[in-house]
Amino acid sequence: MEDVTHALTPDTQLFHDIFNTSPIGVAVENFDGQPLFVNPALCSMLGFSPDEFCGKQCVEFSPPEDAEKDWELFQQLRAGSIDHYQLEKRYFRRDGSLVWGSLSVSLLKGGPSPLILAMVEDITDKKRAEEARSRHAAIVESSEDAIGSVTLDGVIASWNRGAHRIFGYTEDEAVGESVNILVPPERLDEEKTILETLKAGGRIDQFETVRVTKTGKRIDVSLSVSPIKDSTGKTVGFSGISRDISARKRAEEAVCASEGRLRLAQQAAHIGTFEWNIRTNLNTWTPELEAIYGLPPGGFGGTLAAFESLVYCEDRPKLREFVESTLKTEGPITGEWRVIWPDGSLHWVAGRWQVLNDESGKPSWVVGANIDVTERKRAEEALLEVNRTLEAQAAVLQSREELLRVFVKNVPAAVAMLDLDMRYLQVSDRWCSDYLPGRAQILGRSHYEIFPDMPERWKEVHRRALQGETLRADEDHWDGQDGPHWARWEVRPWKTAEGVVGGILILAEDITRRKHMEEALSSMSRKLIQSQEQERTRIGRELHDDINQRLAMLAIELERLQIEPSEIRSRLQQLREETIALSSDVQALSHELHSSKLEYLGVVSGMKSWCREFSERQKMEIDFKSDVSSPLPFEIGLSLFRVLQEGLHNAAKHSGTKRVEVEVAEDSNEAHLIVRDSGSGFDLEAAKRGSGLGLTSMQERLKLVHGQLSIESKAQEGTTIHARVPLSPTVKSALAGA
Repeated sequence: MEDVTHALTPDTQLFHDIFNTSPIGVAVENFDGQPLFVNPALCSMLGFSPDEFCGKQCVEFSPPEDAEKDWELFQQLRAGSIDHYQLEKRYFRRDGSLVWGSLSVSLLKGGPSPLILAMVEDITDKKRAEEARSRHAAIVESSEDAIGSVTLDGVIASWNRGAHRIFGYTEDEAVGESVNILVPPERLDEEKTILETLKAGGRIDQFETVRVTKTGKRIDVSLSVSPIKDSTGKTVGFSGISRDISARKRAEEAVCASEGRLRLAQQAAHIGTFEWNIRTNLNTWTPELEAIYGLPPGGFGGTLAAFESLVYCEDRPKLREFVESTLKTEGPITGEWRVIWPDGSLHWVAGRWQVLNDESGKPSWVVGANIDVTERKRAEEALLEVNRTLEAQAAVLQSREELLRVFVKNVPAAVAMLDLDMRYLQVSDRWCSDYLPGRAQILGRSHYEIFPDMPERWKEVHRRALQGETLRADEDHWDGQDGPHWARWEVRPWKTAEGVVGGILILAEDITRRKHMEEALSSMSRKLIQSQEQERTRIGRELHDDINQRLAMLAIELERLQIEPSEIRSRLQQLREETIALSSDVQALSHELHSSKLEYLGVVSGMKSWCREFSERQKMEIDFKSDVSSPLPFEIGLSLFRVLQEGLHNAAKHSGTKRVEVEVAEDSNEAHLIVRDSGSGFDLEAAKRGSGLGLTSMQERLKLVHGQLSIESKAQEGTTIHARVPLSPTVKSALAGA
């Protein structure tokens, strides 16, 4: 050992200084791989003292798989096959953590005994940076969105697989080409504006536009572009994400179309619908449903207790059972109950509804529909009264055929009296209006002559009744020349004074309209549930495709700062702005879905606040004016707010102008909303004939509050949307006293 020490002793102070002050770890080892000398840099790198180093073999400081590679090369060096080697490997620190080192090993032959010189450079940060770049590249390459970069002149510099899938161009085809290959000819000015905005230091966030694929197909995309800066902060290019939103656009159009069809169907069938939020106990009714309960538009209190107060007191226990059953079952539930109108009249209502569960499986919403069945119930009661009367007076009628004829003639139900040959002896007025319209001479004629297409199954019913049976059917279906029909009927024999069967009585009620309404009611329930699920899907897609992706990109940026902490000061403001923008977009999405500001701020203030947020997002100037002396009812305000949203979205997408005027006013017992722009305008008649649902959606929403919509638009002369809603004297007096 003294010989080795003597061999390693430097001849000058210079060697000591170099060995001890070197920033790279240095060790001198014998041919067995045991360190003899280590410098302070290596001790600091791994946290071991010089004595701890010299008491172990060099390979003991690395994981087995790395040590095996090192030892194999060390054996070749010792055998003389090589005189040096280099290797990147991991080392254990004293605390058990791992660091990466770049190892250079050389053979020292100058002394009396051969020695090994090992130098280790800490490359941990370099390795982590390489891994981070690999992860970032994998994220970009595996993204379903089109991610690429362009130069300051708009030339494509990079292109991922998502871009190939969406636009059809391979990476080789796209790189080096102008980004204008993706832009429709009529939108080149738009692309020029985007580049100018980016060069001025701005960003493009979720800008919805149209792009062209390699095959010429036009697709809707959401575009986000941000600058790429070098280490000095200078912008050297732009990175962009293009998301194909064609499916989302189609889904939105389908939802709008479904809502329009649903509203028209409800109005045609006189059906009212409701939504009950179980968690908040908020019960929302359509105006059609309020009319079924005898209430004016907006007259419902909005809670389960308010609903129960409208129900006839004797039917309230049954209603509570319906509610309890609703919360315990997933299937649809039906029921009937009586209601008392404000004028004191009694009405019958039939309902069908279903519960919707949240993500945890707990009941969250109930959607359903009601229909007024008062007329049907009255007909059933009349028929029941006929049956009771016939039963009570059967013995008398057996000997008083003429009295029976008088009774049949005047009974308020559809009844026919026939003899043994199935010829008419008497019919009620209701029978004539329901089954024999336009026929004057009926008595004495055969039933089968009047109805030559009589099904054989009904003839069999008549034969059995003539033999003394009484037969009934609650629902009977047949196909007539004018379509399907349903009836509930009863056929019973009548007897002469001698006690023998003299013919039959047919008591019938046409329930075709009721069946159509029941089918419409069932259809409405399905459509309500479908609309709810489509809206949830749209919200989920919006959160996943937009917010989630942007959060992922923000996480990447934060990880980059962790790797390159020197950029924190220069990048912190940008990340703060991105976080604020993300928060604003989440808030904007919330406001698009639920107009909470209308409830908390009032209609006019809520509209003004939303216009300000929309203006900031769309980079538009919105001149908002109001001249309303009293608070507007929430139902009217909500309808006007939806028209405002539709109008401003259309202006942002199609008008080509960056300034819009919005005015809310009260005049002549009417609330007015005017949205005016001086943009490109459009052909109104062509728009009405088209497939878009924007105009229909605005008109249908205004109909809910008895409002009207007028639109004036000409090419290059702008567009004016004018919505007016009447304020009834009742509403005005309520506002005045508020």
